[in-house]
Amino acid sequence: MRFIDTHVHFSDEAFGTDVDQAIARAAEAGVDRFLLPDVDRRERAGVFALAARYPGRAFPMAGLYPGSVGPGWEEELADMETYRDRGLVAIGEIGLDYHYSADTADLQKAALKAQLQLAADWDLPVNIHLRDATEDFFRVLEECRHLGLRGNLHAFSGSYETFVRIQRYGDWSVGIGGVVTFRNSRLPEAVQRIPLDRILLETDAPYLTPVPHRGERNESAYIPLIAGKIAQVKGLSPEEVAAATTANAEKLFRL
Repeated sequence: MRFIDTHVHFSDEAFGTDVDQAIARAAEAGVDRFLLPDVDRRERAGVFALAARYPGRAFPMAGLYPGSVGPGWEEELADMETYRDRGLVAIGEIGLDYHYSADTADLQKAALKAQLQLAADWDLPVNIHLRDATEDFFRVLEECRHLGLRGNLHAFSGSYETFVRIQRYGDWSVGIGGVVTFRNSRLPEAVQRIPLDRILLETDAPYLTPVPHRGERNESAYIPLIAGKIAQVKGLSPEEVAAATTANAEKLFRL
């Protein structure tokens, strides 16, 4: 079985000096390709350096994370422009997050709209971070309906109804990670109903570690645990989940 981790922060300081070992462990587990989001220009050089070190295996994104949005956010988009022809597979991670940063809501929405326009102009998918801002997110999508967007809701933990709702605004998948394995998670109920051809696998490592490794640093090597839970929920084999989610990622991100 071969897998793609569609969202992993290998440039995060949590990986310190053992990122190459983490990538090797992932390969042993069948996870041989990785999508690398960034959160702002401070992280971008590390993302692209890692992509250069693992050509054909590590693929970079560029974006302004909602928690990084502040006055002067437009300068961040200018920095992204310099990476346009350096192998970008998506604009991300971008979105809205009011959990800690509701005071920047208006700036976040402006930055999101600008980046959605950028994705349309560059013909790239978007990788969306969404937390405690669902209605405003859909208002932004309504304003950007004409852009013909495609992308994924990263770290999806919403309902099947939310999945159905976003399909009105383009071609959308959902990234399923470790939350699906949590004991009290309601995500399995949604996963059971979401078509397999709309599901991507991701870790969001070093965050959201799946059972039975909760409390440890997350790694791409744990992708098979997520795939196994999805297989259990949908009554499929792990091989079917691996093949379908890999094909889904290849199609969306044009790998």
